[in-house]
Amino acid sequence: MKQQENQVPDSVAGSAVPTKRTVRFTPEHITSLAPGEVFVFGSNLAGMHGGGAARVAMQRFGAVWGQGVGLQGQSYAIPTMQGGVETIRPYVDEFIAFARSHPELCFYVTRIGCGIAGFQDCEIAPLFAGALGVANIVLPESFVAVLQSR
Repeated sequence: MKQQENQVPDSVAGSAVPTKRTVRFTPEHITSLAPGEVFVFGSNLAGMHGGGAARVAMQRFGAVWGQGVGLQGQSYAIPTMQGGVETIRPYVDEFIAFARSHPELCFYVTRIGCGIAGFQDCEIAPLFAGALGVANIVLPESFVAVLQSR
């Protein structure tokens, strides 16, 4: 079943509140998720999840081929392949707002844009400055290091 953008799928919405883990950073390799946990990955606007974290999201966490933005199963797509860093900002802002409105979910942000898209952590991390105070958003250690050094 294809999920509508920004709609919480029934399989996640009915799950228990995410566990309060002591993990402060997104693990480098995520192979499974508990109910209520969401894998946040970099995508392209066409939703062609052919490589990197996008492929993992499609194979393991319910990302939908052809959907390049938003919640899909236990994954959330943020487009990173459409231009410069500033073209990514609106999608990150939308994601942070979505996460704030869904405190029952825990979002594990991968190093979006730092693989196939070719950006550096120091370019992408500042886009997530507004996520530092959001309890249900977990960032990669490299992003947090960049943000704390500013």
